[in-house]
Formats: sequence, structure tokens, C-alpha cells
Amino acid sequence: MEINDSFRKVQKTVDNWICEHGGYWPPLSMICAIMEELGEVAREVNSLEGYKPKKSKITDSNLGEELADLLFSIICIANHYNIDLGKEFNNIIVKYSKRDSSRFS
Repeated sequence: MEINDSFRKVQKTVDNWICEHGGYWPPLSMICAIMEELGEVAREVNSLEGYKPKKSKITDSNLGEELADLLFSIICIANHYNIDLGKEFNNIIVKYSKRDSSRFS
């Protein structure tokens, strides 16, 4: 599976948006943003699974939006460090395919 071009387009889209809106935050601030977004994903999953209902009257799931926020934050740090996420994703699929080929069957 070759997804490098798709990832490059997404990373470029994020880079363009960030550059038009003040530039990248310092790396530690970006890590904090990732952690904040991950917490919001966790809150949505907790609510969807019935472990911790939302406090607000709004009960619609925002899991997709929260996952997209998390992905945006991850792409920001990848862009800051010039990491090609498409290449890395392809590498990780190869790694999992070799390491875990019969692990779950």
C-alpha cells in the first residue's frame, strides 16, 4: 500500500494553514496540544462505552472530530521535525506485518 502522496498532501495542507495563522508553536506546546486532544478522545470513548456519561446535555458523539483534532496536532509536530508521515506509516505497516503476522490468529 502506497500512501505517501496522500500523507504529503495532508501534511502540506496543515503546513499551509499553520503558516497562514501565526506559525508553529514550540515543540513542548505542541506535545501539550497532543495530550489535550488525546484526553478529549478518551472522554468521547468513555462516554460512548457508557463508563462516564457527558456532563452536558449534548449527547452526540464528537469522536470523529476529536480524532481529527488529534491527527492535526500530530501532523504539526511531524511537520516541525520534517518527518514524512507517509513513509513512516508504510514502514510501520511493514514492521507490524513481519512482527505480528501470526500473533493474533
